[in-house]
Amino acid sequence: MSNAYAMSDGRPVSGQLKKFVFRGKSSSNGDTRGEYLEIIIPELLSAGYSFYTWPSAPLLAWYLWTQRRHIRGLRVLELGCGTGLPGILAAKCGARVTLTDSVALPRSLRHLSACCEANGLVPGRDVQILGLAWGLFLTDVHNLRPVDLLLASDCFYEPTQFEEVLSTVAYLLDGTDARFLCAYQERSADWSVEALLKKWGLKGAVLDLDSLSESSGVDYRVLIGERTLHLLEIVPE
Repeated sequence: MSNAYAMSDGRPVSGQLKKFVFRGKSSSNGDTRGEYLEIIIPELLSAGYSFYTWPSAPLLAWYLWTQRRHIRGLRVLELGCGTGLPGILAAKCGARVTLTDSVALPRSLRHLSACCEANGLVPGRDVQILGLAWGLFLTDVHNLRPVDLLLASDCFYEPTQFEEVLSTVAYLLDGTDARFLCAYQERSADWSVEALLKKWGLKGAVLDLDSLSESSGVDYRVLIGERTLHLLEIVPE
C-alpha cells in the first residue's frame, strides 16, 4: 500500500506501509482479548537496504512476541536495526529499548525515527535512537551498558563485518547475564561464525523454532516462506 504522511517535525515521508500483526492466546481460558498487536512499518524500497524490513526481522519479532510477558521492563538494545521491527515490538510490550544503526547512515536513522513515530513511539521518550560504528568502543557504546537483551536480524550478511559485529556483542555482554538473539538467513554453507565466537569468548545455540511454534500456536514457517532462517542465541562462555 502506498501512502504519505509527516513525522512529528513536519518532514514528509512517502512509500509503502507494511503491516505486521501479532496475535496470541491469553494464559487463562483461551481468552484472546488484549493479545493483539499491530505494527506499521513505512518502507522505501528504492532507497537502500536499511529502508525495508528484511525477512529475518519478522521472525525475531515473532519470537519476542511469544516472550512478551518476560521482556517487560528489560533493557533491550537492537543492533543494525534498519526499520526496527523487533525493537519496536519490544518497546510496545513494555521493554526499555534503544535502537541503533550505522552512525554513517544519518538518513537511515531519520527513517528509523519515522518507523517509531508511525507506531506511537516518540524517540527520546519512549525509545532511544543512536548511531553506532561496530567494533569501535567509543563513549557512546560504553554508555549503552548494562543491557539485558541484545537483538539483531540479518546482521550476518557481509562476512567482512562478522568480527565487527561479534566484538561489539562481546563487549556489551561482558560480565553480564545478558544474551544476544540474532535471526539470520542462511545464504552460504561456507559462512560460519564459530571460530569468531570462540575468539571473542562467546558460545551460540540455534533455538528450536518447531517446538516454539507448537507452544505458541503460530506456525513460524508462514513468516519465512521458502527461506532458510534461523534464530541464534549467543551468550558469554
